[in-house]
Amino acid sequence: MVTLGNDDYTYEVSGENWGQLPEGWFYKEATSVDVDSKDNVYVFNRGNHPMIVFDTEGNVLRSWGEGDVFTNPHAVTIAPDDTVWCVDNQDHSIRHFTPEGKLLMTLNEKKQHAPAMSGEPFCSPTRVAIDPRNGDILVADGYGNARVHRFSPDGKQLLNSWGEAGTEPGNFNIVHDIDIDDDGYIYIGDRENRRVQVFNPAGKLEARWGDLSRTAAVHVSKGLVYVGEYYAGGSEAYKVAGRLGPRVSILDTKG
Repeated sequence: MVTLGNDDYTYEVSGENWGQLPEGWFYKEATSVDVDSKDNVYVFNRGNHPMIVFDTEGNVLRSWGEGDVFTNPHAVTIAPDDTVWCVDNQDHSIRHFTPEGKLLMTLNEKKQHAPAMSGEPFCSPTRVAIDPRNGDILVADGYGNARVHRFSPDGKQLLNSWGEAGTEPGNFNIVHDIDIDDDGYIYIGDRENRRVQVFNPAGKLEARWGDLSRTAAVHVSKGLVYVGEYYAGGSEAYKVAGRLGPRVSILDTKG
């Protein structure tokens, strides 16, 4: 048994694969995971069953999204009401489903991308977050844009957008992940700038947290911020960090 972490945040890794896939099922790439209020685990993947739902023991409860529903699954977000938001970065769409896989809404039904770095939605979006205060939909439009968009809960009105490409405070270099705390503050995994940026509900920059590797994932829960970091590859940051590999850093909301 391998033990990871330190202080109050120590975890044991069993080394065993979790999730009992039926014969002939495969993930190919499991790109995103989220958990609903019943602790069911949703695994969004690029295999032959794009959404696989497990119970806490790793038994398959159901799957959906088979066929030509998705082109390149990228991220799943479970909303406060347990509905499911899926981002497909290849067809530039965001889809909203029931937990059983019934389609409720699609943002960008035409599946046409905006011009790269135009600031218009969408150009290879990466993740969705739902504002727990009012149900607004926030979209990290991260690969082909450097932008965050806020939509009304019904998806019909673009309320505001912010961000542009660069390295200055408030700029983005791949908006790879997004989450929102109970007060409406927005946490952005600014991946290639190797930082987390925190914005108030209006989109004003409040804080920047550095000393991180490539910030691929951000999750806020109970006053803590969990940051998933890719290895830094052959970059200068990789050399400075002493060949730092992938890791999860746990911070409070003050960084």
